Amino acid sequence: MPAVTVNGGKVVYEILGDSGDLIVLTPGGRYGKEIPGLRPLAEGLVAGGYRALLWDRPNCGASDVQFYGQTESHMRAETLHGLLTELGTGPVILAGGSGGARDSMLTTMLYPELVTDLVLWNIVGGVYGTFNLGAYYVLPSLQTVRALGTEGLLRMKEWRELIAENPDNEQRLRALDADEFVKLSLRWLNAYVPKPGQTIPGVDDEMFERIQVPTLIIRGGAKDMDHPKRTSLEVHCLIEGSRLIDPPWPEDAWERAMEDRAQGRAQHYNMFDTWVLAAPEILKFLGDR
Repeated sequence: MPAVTVNGGKVVYEILGDSGDLIVLTPGGRYGKEIPGLRPLAEGLVAGGYRALLWDRPNCGASDVQFYGQTESHMRAETLHGLLTELGTGPVILAGGSGGARDSMLTTMLYPELVTDLVLWNIVGGVYGTFNLGAYYVLPSLQTVRALGTEGLLRMKEWRELIAENPDNEQRLRALDADEFVKLSLRWLNAYVPKPGQTIPGVDDEMFERIQVPTLIIRGGAKDMDHPKRTSLEVHCLIEGSRLIDPPWPEDAWERAMEDRAQGRAQHYNMFDTWVLAAPEILKFLGDR
């Protein structure tokens, strides 16, 4: 799989399709480009006449682990800027769901010259959603390093999986300075504390004025506590001229996926399996611009 080096770390990527404008697809959480459900969406967009770039962000998939920046999303935005600059893509379309939506918004805010259009869905917000992110992605590693030093990270399932995909990550984790890691983790954790004037974690609302490109927002489900409908509506208000549509998947798709996962049942929905249903709406939006 091709890779480039950005800020001292390897970033793995793949481009599908031979012609057409380039759409950068970014999933949520710390999931890599092979998370089930992402590739079918990419293939649907390629079938509509576009190219699609899939990439493993730092701390995801086969890319190198990295720890820097105001927040993890700021780090990812800087990394994507470096990746696209290295590839010489010119301006691209950014499309992302959940954490990938936040990464895409922040990239557009910080590097507006890189982006022609923006597509967002499953936007995280609200007290429950933001606290949940901090508790899941920051606190476990922070607590481990405070108790065991950076060697303790090697015992954690999350980082062992990344070492299995990219053996270089073992030494990169061993080389971390414990005090600096704790300092950075506290900064990243602070971004997930809900604050007035921050509709999405770690980003001041005034930053939305920088998004001047055509934007499509697929709103969150009515009872989705991780990606609240309210947050989608607020982002729609903050991005002038944006288009808001109802989700093309069942209203309770996320809750059903979480319930199946928690119960260990055969899943009706993987977390991202329904995303392919957005392909027609995205193609229509891009065709109308």
